[in-house]
Amino acid sequence: MPALIHVADPKTACLPPDWAGIGSCTLPVIAGAVTDLLECHAIVLTIAGPLTAEIDFAEHTCEPGTLLWLRPGQAVRFDPTRVDEPAVTVTFRAGLFAADELPGLVPDDPDGPARRPLPLPDPSVFRAAFERLAGDTGGEPGPATAALLRHELAALLLRVALLDPGPAGAGHVESRTFERFRRRLEDGYPHTRRVEDYAADLGCSVRTLTRASLALTGRTAKQVVDDRVALQARRLLAATALSVAEVGRHLGFGEPTNFGRFFHRETGLSPGQFRAHYTTDRPSGIPGQRPPAD
Repeated sequence: MPALIHVADPKTACLPPDWAGIGSCTLPVIAGAVTDLLECHAIVLTIAGPLTAEIDFAEHTCEPGTLLWLRPGQAVRFDPTRVDEPAVTVTFRAGLFAADELPGLVPDDPDGPARRPLPLPDPSVFRAAFERLAGDTGGEPGPATAALLRHELAALLLRVALLDPGPAGAGHVESRTFERFRRRLEDGYPHTRRVEDYAADLGCSVRTLTRASLALTGRTAKQVVDDRVALQARRLLAATALSVAEVGRHLGFGEPTNFGRFFHRETGLSPGQFRAHYTTDRPSGIPGQRPPAD
């Protein structure tokens, strides 16, 4: 079964080819694998089911005709008891489309359309598009095939965006402020958790940033920052062999004790307790996983 997830041996990964940046496979990850991190976008259409998926530690049951848009960096695991349930998966590399290339859609936006499983009103239309695109990925490598795949994928993504356009009020000042904040946060969270730094970078006050965050999410700007750091901590603890100290350093914590206190405050568990839930014995196609050394 091909894998789309980060693995210890990169030769075992099944990523879209460089010449096209777009590929396909029958299932999104090695069935029964422990949680691991996606290296590319994976759009999954369930044909039979139900299919049970755990995405960033939230479990979803996907009935036939459900679309999943899995994004790079997400922690993903599929129920190993559903290995024979068919699904069609199209994959594409991050950065394939420019931020302003598709009207009203930024494919690499982690908070873009279909952040949760999306039941389709007419699955047959999407199934035909998926199967056509999946079939064309087997075409002769070259500029013409790559352009065809890119055109077909763009049409598919725009269909998804029309079904799930995102939160209302995107034109409001507070929405635009929060959108800029969220994008800066994606680059900045490993380096700073200070809201003052983001406000200064965006040319606004902490009060303005907090007001926008509360209006859009019900969370303060500081809570939004801490939520993002805590999510990445959980991803790395569950899906990589990094030690707890290494995870903390990756997220800007100079001392493991500071990281431990932060993680416990955000999740109610110590890093080791959390990791233990994801390093127990279970069927896995992922080489290189090891229990925590901390």
